[in-house]
Amino acid sequence: MMTLPNILTFGRILLTPVFIVCLFDDFAGAHIWALVIFIVASITDAYDGYYARKNNMVTDTGRFLDPLADKILVSSAFISFAIMNLIDFWMVGLIIFRDMFVTGLRVIMSRYGFTMMTSKIAKSKTGVQIGIIIFTLLFLSLKGLNWVLSNEIHGFIHEYELVYYLTLIAALFTLFTGWTYIQENRKAIKEIMN
Repeated sequence: MMTLPNILTFGRILLTPVFIVCLFDDFAGAHIWALVIFIVASITDAYDGYYARKNNMVTDTGRFLDPLADKILVSSAFISFAIMNLIDFWMVGLIIFRDMFVTGLRVIMSRYGFTMMTSKIAKSKTGVQIGIIIFTLLFLSLKGLNWVLSNEIHGFIHEYELVYYLTLIAALFTLFTGWTYIQENRKAIKEIMN
């Protein structure tokens, strides 16, 4: 069903390869374009769910595609940063493993008639990841700009490896939110296992 929220979700999926091309290309302002595209995609992520709930347009397609689109966009960014040697692949592995684990757990619980409980801290995971990605894209965008203090800020971030350590914190936080899912849903998990 092609509702406005679903169109925004499809749009986010279609923006992901454009974002990746801009991230790896070397045309003037490529990283700035990657930053703009990522921010636009993130805004559609926030808006489509809100609009669907407000206007009673929540669909099964939307429930499936919305988190999938988020995972595609965020995972693509972190994988790209690893390829660019800004972060380690094991960090990306932790983030993707957690998402696959929680998705698998949600599917299993749904088959047994349970609805997965989501803690407040788990909901903040996406915001933390998006914040780190935007910070990294800003770092990449500063390189070579002739703005006031742009080279100094870029040099400071590079010297103290802030992208690396902030992503490490994000990866560990992401893993912790996976643990909170287990804790919040342990009763249902025990029933399924029995």
